[in-house]
Amino acid sequence: MAKVTGIGGVFFKSRHDSAALAAWYRKHLGMPFEDWGGAVLRWPEDTADDKGLTVWTIAEKDSQWFSPSDSAFMINYRVDDLDGLLANLRADGVEIVKGPESHENGKFAWVMDPEGNKVELWEPMAWDEKNKGA
Repeated sequence: MAKVTGIGGVFFKSRHDSAALAAWYRKHLGMPFEDWGGAVLRWPEDTADDKGLTVWTIAEKDSQWFSPSDSAFMINYRVDDLDGLLANLRADGVEIVKGPESHENGKFAWVMDPEGNKVELWEPMAWDEKNKGA
């Protein structure tokens, strides 16, 4: 049977200035933008011990998961050093909504981009109950 094998891309509309929003993602999250205006994230560059995976889920219509954003989406970005990234984001005045916190599959934090979209940052680890709360 034909089936989905991964996430091929993430696409969303800017509400205001797409160039300014792209510049924010480049500066604060290190997105490697290409000349054509998008970024290509390649799995071989990810050195996490979970061997790479992407989670996909649908939230209930009344979910508060994306709050305080009123967007109908939230993107999770895998990162290689959550603590270091959060220190840089704080220094640059980026709003950190929550975190870092540890779970069985890694460390998480949430920030807001300049257009009010909540962004989830994830430093993955192989699943281990001992990671929770560490």
